[in-house]
Amino acid sequence: MDSSLIGLVGAFCTGVAGPLVVAYVKHRLELHKKPGDMVREAIEVSNLIITKIEHIKEEFHVDRVWVSQFHNGGHFYPTGKSIAKFSVFYETVKNGTSSIQSNFQNIPVNIFSKSINHLLDNDCIEIADLKDETIATYGLKYIAEESGCKSVYLFAIKTIEGKFIGTLGLDFTKKKTKLDDDTINHIINHASQMGGVLMTHLQQK
Repeated sequence: MDSSLIGLVGAFCTGVAGPLVVAYVKHRLELHKKPGDMVREAIEVSNLIITKIEHIKEEFHVDRVWVSQFHNGGHFYPTGKSIAKFSVFYETVKNGTSSIQSNFQNIPVNIFSKSINHLLDNDCIEIADLKDETIATYGLKYIAEESGCKSVYLFAIKTIEGKFIGTLGLDFTKKKTKLDDDTINHIINHASQMGGVLMTHLQQK
């Protein structure tokens, strides 16, 4: 990543200049682009997303923050239709918190259909207490508890056109945590910015 891109990472993290940063990153990626230069693009986008989730982890005292993306994963027999799957591509954890990234690779979306369907039409899923039977968990309770979670928050990552391309996950493993409305809205804004950056990368030819 060149120095001008590094200088913009701070602005990206604040959530204030998100749209401008997305446009600038797209412009810089086009300037740098050479035939077959997929590695440079992937690294630059990865650096931005990792910086963003590290910022979220520290600002909101989250034990584990991760980003998943949807992708094709093989084909059905005999129709040849693509199988929709998702994988965790980015993750950051606090000391003493286990990683889940390797456990969530090439997962068929139908396994988590309840939560994914909810995020299709909503910005987030809030599970402040996985032990509270009155809180809807959208089929996530047991897998979240197996991952050591006490509270879980999922945010839809969508493009400016509203296309659902992934999920931002916040896992609290040390103690139950209730996020207030201002914090939820702040993180929704972070997820929106990620959608712009990731879609810019996906559209690179």
